[in-house]
Amino acid sequence: MPERRIGPSPLSVPVDCASCPHRALLAEGHCVPGDICLIANSGRQIDRFLRRNPQFAEASLADGFWERRAIAARHAPLEVLRAMPRDEDEVVRRVVASRLPVDELDDYLHDSDREVRMTVANRLAPERLNALIADADYLVRMQVAKRLPHGQLPRMAHDEDREVRKEVARRLPPFALGRMARDADAEVRRIVAGRMLPDDAAKLLHDEDWVVRLEAAQHAPLVAIAELVDDAEPDVRAAVRQRLNDFLSEEHE
Repeated sequence: MPERRIGPSPLSVPVDCASCPHRALLAEGHCVPGDICLIANSGRQIDRFLRRNPQFAEASLADGFWERRAIAARHAPLEVLRAMPRDEDEVVRRVVASRLPVDELDDYLHDSDREVRMTVANRLAPERLNALIADADYLVRMQVAKRLPHGQLPRMAHDEDREVRKEVARRLPPFALGRMARDADAEVRRIVAGRMLPDDAAKLLHDEDWVVRLEAAQHAPLVAIAELVDDAEPDVRAAVRQRLNDFLSEEHE
């Protein structure tokens, strides 16, 4: 990631309206010193200026201050963004990636900045997200797991990062969760146990993690959970007995 280039503080470098190339706008009320100003090193002032005067955005795309370029990229015409070369600053590239049509993002699929790639992952058509399934950064893969079509999700069931696998476990259809029942991480297995089909949940009734057993006991068939009535964990025993008592109560009604 390139080193962030912080511009001088607007407090330490006062704006000189007399030497400003846009000083004619002051008399017309299109800028306000200290509030709406393109040449101030203040993102707030720059953004207010370009919202009011978007015709200056294109010229600002070549400015030496990264924040001015990034804000200009929000307001410049789309055809100008399409034609501009890749900016050296990741914040500018993020803005461009957020504005380009989704079918024009190929050049940003493997950007060096993960937040640029996350922006792409949030915008690409779901059927094209397979290009980012193996991204080096888990946060990018997380975004992919949230939007990937169900048919492709099994490809991420064994991702190296547990947060990605947890997201996969939250989205896979219940009938497809058996492949994750032996996940190395208990938090993943807890999600799986809470969403599996009843017969599949029974396979987790003897999990080493008591919260996994508790989740499984809430969903497995009654005939399978009876063996946990004497489980070592009080919460598991209580949940099993409650389900059994509820069943017996219904039978006697």
